[in-house]
Order: sequence, then structure tokens, then C-alpha cells
Amino acid sequence: MRDHENPDAPDDDAPLDPAEMLALAERQQRAVGLSYAKPVAWMFLVWGVAWMAGFLLLWSGYAEGNPWFTIPIAVAGVAFGALIVVSIVFSAIVGARIGRGVRGASDFSGAVYGISWSLSGAAFAALGIGLIQNGLSTELASLYFPSAYALMAGIMYLAGAALWQVRSQLVLGILLLLIASVAPFFGAPTNNLVMAVGGGGGFLIAAAWFWWQLRRQENR
Repeated sequence: MRDHENPDAPDDDAPLDPAEMLALAERQQRAVGLSYAKPVAWMFLVWGVAWMAGFLLLWSGYAEGNPWFTIPIAVAGVAFGALIVVSIVFSAIVGARIGRGVRGASDFSGAVYGISWSLSGAAFAALGIGLIQNGLSTELASLYFPSAYALMAGIMYLAGAALWQVRSQLVLGILLLLIASVAPFFGAPTNNLVMAVGGGGGFLIAAAWFWWQLRRQENR
């Protein structure tokens, strides 16, 4: 509404010109993009740290693994499991919060995506336990569990890429599927080193790239 006491004041009710409307739309789109990108960046970072530390611990649980020091395999296994559980829970929470406040399909998709992390993790764990009870050896179990969780994470990131059209999730998902498929051919415990360097390194590189992109967008 125009101020009658100040006829030179801008009219708040006047429609925006096309250039202003385009700029406003771009700012809103960038704000929405940042609201999706920040949680994903944190997800990459948490998984990168957990993946790198967890698989290095498993690799160090074998005398023929880490040449510098060895830790009890039971301790390494518990620590690895704890790190993976923390990552899955964090991903479930973050995934459920992505799109919160946006009613409809986005809110529902985020909730389903978040729940899928926990359900998938429990399913792969139950499958491994069932195989062990039916004769799966310790050596083969040490090949199954790392690849199983890599497959789970890879599939979930592919789903995330489809939901939110984030290309970095697509690339990371494909990388994890590739590593999960190749690592067992190296045998135990080298497969854990492959997972730590390939998977953990991929997560950390993706997180660094994402934060750099976020910083660029925020500066704009």
C-alpha cells in the first residue's frame, strides 16, 4: 500500500517485475536447497568417520592385518557395531527431518527414508545372524557383514538421490555398491582395509565437497 504522506515511497502492493520475481524464486529455491543439503552433508561426515574408524579397527583385530598394532577382535567388533548403529540412528533421524515442514509427499518421503535406515540395518543383521546359526563360518561372516552394510548404505544413498535429486548421493551410492562387491575378493582382513579407505574415504571426500558447495551457495 502506498504511503499518501510520502508519495515517493514504494508501493508494497505493486506486483514485482519479472526480474524481481525470478530473483525471489531463485532465493527461495536456494534456501530450500540448503535446508536439504546441510543434513546430507552431516550424514556424509558421520558415516565417513564411523566407516573409516570402524573398518580400521576391524583390520587391526587380526595379526595379519595392521602391521603396527593389534587389538582384540572382540573389542574391534563391538566398537565397529556401535559406530554403525550410531550412524544408522543418525541417518534415520536426519532422513526423517529432511523435508519437515513441507507438507505432503516431501514430508512422507523423508519419514519413510529415515525409517528405512533402521529397518534395513536390522534386516541385514538378522540375515547375518541367521546364516551364522546355519553354519556360516567366522571367516565368511567377516566378509559378509562389511559388504552387507556397504550394500545397505549404497542402496539407501541411491534412494536418497532419487528422492531429492542429489547427484553426490548417486555417485556415493554407486561407489559403495562397487566396494561392497569387490572387497570380499581381497579376503579377510584386507577387505576391511578396502572398506576403510574406499568407503570411508569416499564419504569424507563427499562431505568435504558438499560443505564447499554449501559455503559457495551461502556466500551467494
